Amino acid sequence: MSKTTVLLVGATGETGSDILNGLIEDGNFEISILVQPSSASKPAVKAISTRGIKVIVADLSGSIEDLTAAITGYSTIISAVGMGQQALQLSLVDAAVKAGTTRFVPCAFTTVCPPSGIMTIREDKEQVYRHIWGHHLPYTIIDVGYWHQISWPRLSSGKLDYACVLPKNEVYGDGEAKTLLTDKRDIGRFVARIVRDGRTLNKKVFTHSDFLSQNEIIALLEAKSGEKIEYSVVSEADVLARRAAAREAVEKDPTDYMKAAGKSQAEYIVSKYLRRDNTPEVARYLGYLDARELYPDFEPVRFEAFVGELLEGKGTRPYASRF
Repeated sequence: MSKTTVLLVGATGETGSDILNGLIEDGNFEISILVQPSSASKPAVKAISTRGIKVIVADLSGSIEDLTAAITGYSTIISAVGMGQQALQLSLVDAAVKAGTTRFVPCAFTTVCPPSGIMTIREDKEQVYRHIWGHHLPYTIIDVGYWHQISWPRLSSGKLDYACVLPKNEVYGDGEAKTLLTDKRDIGRFVARIVRDGRTLNKKVFTHSDFLSQNEIIALLEAKSGEKIEYSVVSEADVLARRAAAREAVEKDPTDYMKAAGKSQAEYIVSKYLRRDNTPEVARYLGYLDARELYPDFEPVRFEAFVGELLEGKGTRPYASRF
């Protein structure tokens, strides 16, 4: 059986690298990656090429004709561009239509959330989805909840600091809101299954390796570590005030990346813990298929197993090259 030709955009990023690993592990794909001219000589790109992956250099901001020529011949295009690069996908969609792409996977890969008024990053992504639908381009939208790797509190001993990205030990509201979690390593494995499944064409799909509340995560980590976790409780009123302040800060300086990241984080907290959007029930209400139901044989990395790896010193820190 011939392999599905896939072109992955954003392969050197956090999510893109997970998707690349999953596609390679699956073994059913002929994979190439697309990189911007400014990134072609970067070590991360060269490292991917040494794995036998073809590198296509094309400018997403260039002419549609050149971009179309670069992506022609790939049946599936998967985009995993960065948070501030969502609009670059608009020209990629235009080129994909001209190239005859049979499945376009835009850069979703976030928490479940309604399309507007709640999270700016969701609204940026929805703009791309509307562009896809306007062209009648075949698509699959995949959301993955929140990562295991950024969903745990710091231990007072500092034992897990080597893998810590978000050191704030805060519980929002009553701590009982459950949220969909996916281990980063499962993202690519899910994507590989989803993009070669005819049932997911022109559908939205959500993945999850676990479904836990902050209180459950704290209890699990305390039980496995033997340490008592110290944390502060942030009221719903304070969570909303933080979001308002973060939005105001970005309005004053829209070019500041860290302020934009702070706004995004504040909006995630409201969506996940106050509104309780990131759940299987809301996903199904919004029309998503459940990847765990589609693939009952899939064995995810459960959060408890992930914590065990952390405690054994086998964890990795996301965004290690950035922070």
